[in-house]
Amino acid sequence: MRIYAGITDQNWFDFLRGIRGIDEVNFWQPSSSASFRAIGKGDLFLFKLHRSQRTRQRDVIAGGGVFSSFSTLPISLAWEAFDIRNGASSFSDMRRRLLPYRRIENDPHEDFKIGCIILTQPFFFEESMWFPAPEWKASIVRGKAKGYELGTDAGRFIWKNVQEGLAGQGLSDLYLDTRRVEEERARYGKESVIRPRLGQGAFQVAVTDAYARSCAITEEHSLPALEAAHIKPYGEEGPHEVSNGLLLRSDFHRLFDRGYITVTPEFRIEISRRLKEEFANGRSYYPFHGRRLNHYPQTEEDRPSRQMLLWHNENRFLG
Repeated sequence: MRIYAGITDQNWFDFLRGIRGIDEVNFWQPSSSASFRAIGKGDLFLFKLHRSQRTRQRDVIAGGGVFSSFSTLPISLAWEAFDIRNGASSFSDMRRRLLPYRRIENDPHEDFKIGCIILTQPFFFEESMWFPAPEWKASIVRGKAKGYELGTDAGRFIWKNVQEGLAGQGLSDLYLDTRRVEEERARYGKESVIRPRLGQGAFQVAVTDAYARSCAITEEHSLPALEAAHIKPYGEEGPHEVSNGLLLRSDFHRLFDRGYITVTPEFRIEISRRLKEEFANGRSYYPFHGRRLNHYPQTEEDRPSRQMLLWHNENRFLG
């Protein structure tokens, strides 16, 4: 496991630590030109603040989260996906706070793109648990480029303090499976990663990117028209996992949720006859009936789960 410490906006941090039960956050970057490859999925991303008021110590670690993914999104879609979990009370507040960092002239109506570092299981320590960021230099402007390895002195120092901070706030089991990480290191001599528990926003972004920002059925790629659909609804114990998702054009999403469209476990698209019977229409949709779903994620584990598709066929499709 690698650990990254990113310089954190104090207002962003203070706003989010005041939200009870928060399950994910968007650690935004004001420019869409920057990427983020310092750590991988399941690694630890920490919040580095400028100063601890209590100790007067500079460059302190005050919290963090589990890295899920990085994506570039129009600001409107970032707000739609994460709402106040962007660290702002409203869309206009988020936009207002981003503009000073962009250093370019902006059209007040422009839906500009931002970088989104998506973190799950966020934690915010009480100030008594803040600790100094090791090996920190004044020249660092975003974060420590190569991060920290868990097996180094600096990495062990950070991991120890993170464990103590989580334990001190009774969060160890709830947020990070620290016991499993330590057991795997002892047993196999390797540095494990933490499995991110996706929230709704992280699920939406992960599905969007897994489908290369194109509708699974129509291959439409106008991003504002696309939505991440759960195959088995979250409210019925369907997980926030890419394999339980399809990226669909908004009208197809609504029809899929209501059972007028389904995808079989063999990846065949089916359109219910009831669409025509009940609405005397459907001519825009019936041409897709019987077609094979050919647009799906490259990664095998992210492709639609046959078990979830079977559930939708048997429990949602109107047939």
